[in-house]
Amino acid sequence: MPVAQRGFSRVDAVAMYSGALRDKIHKLKYDGAYGWAMIFGRLLVGWMDSHPEQMRGVDHVVGNPTHRGRQPIQHIEAIMDAAYTEDVTRAFPLSPPGAHRLVKETETPRSANRSLEDKRAVAAAHAAVLRWTGDTGDITGATILLVDDVFTSGSQLQHVALRLRAAGAADIRGLVLARVPWSG
Repeated sequence: MPVAQRGFSRVDAVAMYSGALRDKIHKLKYDGAYGWAMIFGRLLVGWMDSHPEQMRGVDHVVGNPTHRGRQPIQHIEAIMDAAYTEDVTRAFPLSPPGAHRLVKETETPRSANRSLEDKRAVAAAHAAVLRWTGDTGDITGATILLVDDVFTSGSQLQHVALRLRAAGAADIRGLVLARVPWSG
């Protein structure tokens, strides 16, 4: 899809979604193995530190939120909190723990194990309930790095990015821990 039709200008991945990394992401998301959030937070900060050209001009680094009641853990928020803690020099515009810029107060259906058409519908529902907690001036004209754990079809990132653009953001970039190999 051309940049003009999608919400994000680019997506970078720390690694591929396979093997041990896939298993550890599942341990965090579905088993609540919190220790992996600390490691994933370090990986994100390490990527940001080693890619200054991709970070240039970023005004906010925000996680693609999980709903407040998600069990066993709000995995994205845990990763973002760990990244903030790891960023000891405050080189990156991460929100402090408990003060996330993008929040999700209500649960929506999950996209895992769904068809592409269903993933798109679930992604639209997810994006529709998100709320920016900062000043609206904070988002107007901003470049936002939107962080997530896995990039599969790109539907969720697409819908969240379109929502942020509609709110006034100038550019949305994506950063994911892992991307699923493209199967065409």
